[in-house]
Amino acid sequence: MAAAEEAAVAQESAARPAAGPALWRLPEELLLLICSYLDMRALGRLAQVCRWLRRFTSCDLLWRRIARASLNSGFTRLGTDLMTNVPVKDRVKVSQNWRLGRCREGILLKWKCSQMPWMALEDDSLYISQANFILAYQFRPDGASLNRQPLGVFAGHDEDVCHFVLANSHIISAGGDGKIGIHKIDSTFTVKYSAHEQEVNCVDCKGSIIVSGSRDKTAKEAEKQQPYLKSACFRKCEHTGPGDCGLKNIHLEVRSLPALRSSFVTGTACCGHFSPLRIWDLNSGQLVTHLGSDFPPGAGVLDVMYESPSTLLSCGYDTYVRYWDLRTSVRKCVMEWEEPHDSTLYCLQTDGNHLLATGSSYYGVVRLWDRRQRACLHAFPLTSTPLSSPVYCLRLTTKHLYAALSYNLHVLDFHNP
Repeated sequence: MAAAEEAAVAQESAARPAAGPALWRLPEELLLLICSYLDMRALGRLAQVCRWLRRFTSCDLLWRRIARASLNSGFTRLGTDLMTNVPVKDRVKVSQNWRLGRCREGILLKWKCSQMPWMALEDDSLYISQANFILAYQFRPDGASLNRQPLGVFAGHDEDVCHFVLANSHIISAGGDGKIGIHKIDSTFTVKYSAHEQEVNCVDCKGSIIVSGSRDKTAKEAEKQQPYLKSACFRKCEHTGPGDCGLKNIHLEVRSLPALRSSFVTGTACCGHFSPLRIWDLNSGQLVTHLGSDFPPGAGVLDVMYESPSTLLSCGYDTYVRYWDLRTSVRKCVMEWEEPHDSTLYCLQTDGNHLLATGSSYYGVVRLWDRRQRACLHAFPLTSTPLSSPVYCLRLTTKHLYAALSYNLHVLDFHNP
């Protein structure tokens, strides 16, 4: 039992009535054990008995087990609590809205021309690309609206920004001009380097390592030296082979222990007879393995992400989300979910536990999945037929889901439905 939780239980014990039912006179450890067998509904009913039981049943210890089994409650699969400053009971309440699909839809930003935006979240700020700029906005306290005046505007690319990531107070961006840009968040410092011969579709950064993938069928690795990046450090790591249409996405996994091999995964368009998913050794640049087999031509990957050093998710043109566990097999995924309307899946996001969110290619459809089930939980079409748009990027918190489409940025507010 954590020290803070022990203090909370002791405080509740001191505040319990001196007289009353025998239940009140039980030691708090025994009372906690009894209540630990109750489900969410039973705990709610017990909280209605009296004020003291309402306070007692709000203890994080009683709700942690329920929260770990809930959708998007801030707990990872390993039980790590990512939001220790928010009461667990409150997060379970919001989790029920995710499970039932109760939310309020809103539009945070609009733009006149069709875009292919990418975005990232950090603390109370949202970063989103529009054409060859990246704009930073600050959330208002409700998290469902933005201050209209941008906090910063980051430029430097001659063509559209295709992808970017936040890393160590910097923005690492990939552009259609074949360049990688490094922007310092708290200043106007920007530097860009020629990395590829064609547009850079994807980039990732962990620590001092940058990897990028391009339409020119290469992935490259660079060492980021603060605050500058030496262009001579770019090293070609991969060639996808003739007939392929280049890299669509890339994700880096850097292990902290020397005994574990650092790697990155690439996803290609799979125009030739190649596996679209390949894992590469970061140090040598050599192919480690490819994932899956018997992919039909065109079953390319549009989004891929590591969840742990040995597990990752992918989605793309063949309308499937696949969950891979490298400890079991690299030829067959351990779980897959099919988009029911046969639409290309442009992007995915998870809460690190049971919730999976996907963005489709038509009508801005966002789907929520419980990874313990095969069928989709809920679908949210964010555009109508005249403005049909793919969902280019998804981001989520425990209270909100943000979806970037061609003409606007949508928010689904599950905290205040």
